[in-house]
This record gives sequence, structure tokens and C-alpha cells, in this order.
Amino acid sequence: MLAIGVDLGGTNLRVAAGDERGNILRRVEERVERDRGPEGVGKQIIRMTHSLDLETEEITGIGIGSLGPLDIRRGVIVLAPNLPFNNVPLKEPLEKAFHCPIRVLNDCSAAVLGERVFGAGKGMDNSCYVTISSGIGCGAYVDGRLLLGKDGNAHEMGHTIIDYSGRLACGCGRRGHWEAYCSGNNLPNYVRLWIKENRAEKAFAKSMLAELLHGDMSRLSAKMVFDCAGAGDELCLRILEDLGRLNAIGFANTIAAYDPELITVGGSVTLNNQRMIMEPIGRYVKELSVNRLPEIKVTPLGGDVVLHGALAMSFTNY
Repeated sequence: MLAIGVDLGGTNLRVAAGDERGNILRRVEERVERDRGPEGVGKQIIRMTHSLDLETEEITGIGIGSLGPLDIRRGVIVLAPNLPFNNVPLKEPLEKAFHCPIRVLNDCSAAVLGERVFGAGKGMDNSCYVTISSGIGCGAYVDGRLLLGKDGNAHEMGHTIIDYSGRLACGCGRRGHWEAYCSGNNLPNYVRLWIKENRAEKAFAKSMLAELLHGDMSRLSAKMVFDCAGAGDELCLRILEDLGRLNAIGFANTIAAYDPELITVGGSVTLNNQRMIMEPIGRYVKELSVNRLPEIKVTPLGGDVVLHGALAMSFTNY
């Protein structure tokens, strides 16, 4: 039995063929074609699936783990803070192209499913997955059930409030969200805010970060901040320490909401900067949580966790 798994993020699109054991047999990855409008995403998935060179009758089903929020019944991305358009149809165009079952879940719901079927969550009835990447998301199993909600968005922890004053705007247009401060796309906004509020202009001028930017703050990226911190830059280390406190608030909210025994963490920001992300979360979440703490660790499935979940959609009833 072969299935197609799709991992649709705000930056990259990955399509893979795999079996019921979670073995990924073929894969292809591209940047999301952001200039082709909402209908272009489905067309890109179809083209990439054909490039895997499988016979249509070999495909048991197609699972899509997608950024959201979603309408999972219609298989549509309703609001895409990390894409330049909304109302993206996924299910309908793929059904017409392949004539097989198409299932769509939020990418983090797919990831926690992949973790439960193929990864660290095997045998656990209460677990969560959190991604810190272009955006921030969560998937959750509670009492052995994958939580979905009325539209499939019962886990949008990245859009929970960690700053009631709403100093920064999220890509969704609302203010004060966890994603507005700690995601890869929005971390530069937090750095600029941090420098201003801490009156750290002089410290910034002496930092490695300032040397890289040559006075052009529009070039600031999350990678620059982590690279400078990794090289020992004092300013960036201070910024990431405070970022860790904010991430810990998000994790404490997740623990309060779902009471998991395990939280696995992934996403490009986490996977590329594991110590700098995970260590402060581990320190600060203790003083923020009332519930007994779960184990919190980086996903053993790495960057393929959503693909594993997308494959599992065709082999389980989750």
C-alpha cells in the first residue's frame, strides 16, 4: 500500500510517497509558488505528485498537512497568515486529479498524528506537538482522540495571547499572539521592539548583528539573530533569553489547555537552533505551569514529522 503525504507550509511544499510502516520512498520539495494565486497551490501539488512517477491506481489516498486555519470538511485554507492569499482550495482539485480519498488536516495535527503512529507518541493518549517555524502551531491528542474542533482548528496555540497589551501584530492581523513574537517570520519585529524598549541602541551598535546589517534593519532575519548568539554575541544572547520566556508562556498555555504527558517540538527554527530554543523553555516553563509538567523534547522525526502524519492519514482513522 502506498500513499501520498503533503507538507504545505508558508515557505516550502513537500510531497512524498510512503508505505504503512512510515517509510518514505520518494519525495520532492519546492518553494510554494506564491505568485500563482490560491488555485496555484493545488496545481503545484498535483504537478509534484505526478513527478513522483507513480501509477494512479497505486495511490491508496492523499493526506495533506497544511498551514491554517482551515475548513477541513471542504479542504480549504480559510486564512493563511504566512501566504499572500486566503481561501486556498486543496481537496477538490486533488479529488478531480487522482480520484482517491483526500484528507486535510492542520500541519500540526498531522504532525502529532505522525508522532503517535510512527514517533515518540506511540502508546500515549495525551500528547502534543508544537512547531516553531515560519509560524507557530500545535496539534493535540487528549484521552486518545485527535482534537479538531468545529472547523479543524482546536489547536491554534500560535494565535493565543501572550501579550495582552498587543505591542506586536501577528500575520493574521490580530495583536499580541505568540506567533507575533517568536515565529521565524516575526522574530525580527520582536528584536526591533526589544532594542527600543530596553534602550539598547548603543549595545546594538556594538553588536555582531549591527555589523551584519550595515545599518539596514530591513535585512534583519531570525537566522542572523541565532547565528550571532551562537557566536557569543551578548546582545543576541540577551534577546534570545527573553524570547525563551515568551516561548515558555506559550508552552505553559499549551500544558494548561491539554495536560499532555509529552510535548514534542519541531519546525525549522527549533531544529536548527535546538539548544537555544529548548533550554530556556525548560527553565521558565517550571515557574509558569500549575499542571504536572510533561516531557518536552525535540521530535525524533525531525523535519519529516508532518510528512509522516500526512502518510498516516491514509492508513489510520485517527
